[in-house]
Amino acid sequence: MTDREEEMGASLFGKSLDLMEDDPLEEIFALNMGDFISEYLISEDLANKIGKGEKDKAERLKSQLKELISIYSLDNTLCVLGFSSQDEYVVYNSIAKTLAQILDSDACHIYLTKDFTKGLDMEDKLLGLVGSSIEFDEDMYSKKIGYNKDDNSIVVKAFNAIEKVQVKDVSQIQGFVPKYELREFDVKSIAVVPIHNNAYVVGVIVIENYKEKTIKRAYMNLLETIGRLFGTSMHLQKTIEEAEKVIADEKVFAEDLQHLRAELTALIGDLGSHQQAFVEKLAKAVDEKGQYKVSHSQNTAELSKKLCKELGLNEKTTDLVYYAGLLQNIGKITLPESLFTNKGKPSKEEWEKLQNHPNVGVNLLMNINFLSEVIPYIHYHKERWDGRGEPEGLKGNSIPFGSRIIAVADAYTAMTSDRSYRNAMTKEEALSIIKEEAGSKWDPDVVNALFSTLGE
Repeated sequence: MTDREEEMGASLFGKSLDLMEDDPLEEIFALNMGDFISEYLISEDLANKIGKGEKDKAERLKSQLKELISIYSLDNTLCVLGFSSQDEYVVYNSIAKTLAQILDSDACHIYLTKDFTKGLDMEDKLLGLVGSSIEFDEDMYSKKIGYNKDDNSIVVKAFNAIEKVQVKDVSQIQGFVPKYELREFDVKSIAVVPIHNNAYVVGVIVIENYKEKTIKRAYMNLLETIGRLFGTSMHLQKTIEEAEKVIADEKVFAEDLQHLRAELTALIGDLGSHQQAFVEKLAKAVDEKGQYKVSHSQNTAELSKKLCKELGLNEKTTDLVYYAGLLQNIGKITLPESLFTNKGKPSKEEWEKLQNHPNVGVNLLMNINFLSEVIPYIHYHKERWDGRGEPEGLKGNSIPFGSRIIAVADAYTAMTSDRSYRNAMTKEEALSIIKEEAGSKWDPDVVNALFSTLGE
């Protein structure tokens, strides 16, 4: 049906006839006219054929849904849903502690709506506390800490508006009522970020400091991305649970299965976008904390990608190496920023903290399931070609190829970047050092690829 016909008032049934050539049965049932047509306008034999076709279609759709669910099950997304007991909710305490470390903040609390707090008795609260970085002397869930929908709170306002809020001085907040159980009587500044996706909001992340402090933009952007990633993951997991119930229903209509398939597909696409954004924002936050004056992680990742191309690696491996390049310094995100701000050369103790940072990062990545494939590349990128590196003392080709690529890219990018304790080397100086150490520190083939990539 043309736009002109639609403007002139062409009938809905006329639209269906126009589509008969493509899939008449699907169109008829989509218009909810199946019963009427079956009863009055067609033979019983044709009605049986329509019914069989609809049933076959439903089975095909169920198979497609099962495949989607198997790929994007709870084991393959952020596991932040599906808890049924208090013991299982402790994962949120770990998340809150990690976020507090990342942001150099004094406290972090995570609240979810009652739809996502099954297994906890939150009465009729709009938001219930499911995780905190604060250590409690007793069971935190027995306190039923949360917010009612009519509370005049900055947390509730941020939740309802689905907007981040940051206040440097809480004394400027009218009616701010600190929660004694969360030690909020010491709070001087606060930030609230919704946990949500495009469909709905499921909770909030609250960051608190006991002194006036503004959270840097790179960290707030990371926090927003985490909120969207968690929100989308939780929506996906909830939709998967609904899909499993629908698949078990023998009387479900194909149309309902189509809608569910479309919703799952859209959520999977959104999750992929948020995962990529999370990696990129995390890398920027790492660079911010590491006091790099340039985007060191991004530059390392880009150079790693070019080296992969020069070495003839396939697209999937190149993508994994790129992500690993972005996150090869991820351990620094949980170290205090003060460690990177002094202008002199780091002390022996500080160097030890910095040298151990890959292990911290690996532990963090292991809790983010969709990044699990890049863990080996990051874990072993401090190994040396001669076997005298860390953490395992791997030698030569026993070191994952991706790790060898990242090691060279990271070294070159670091050498040619200004740091708080030294100026950047020239391209020629950096390449001279790397060439001299080829065969001892670095894989000679990767070093040759670096020279070719840089036109040397």
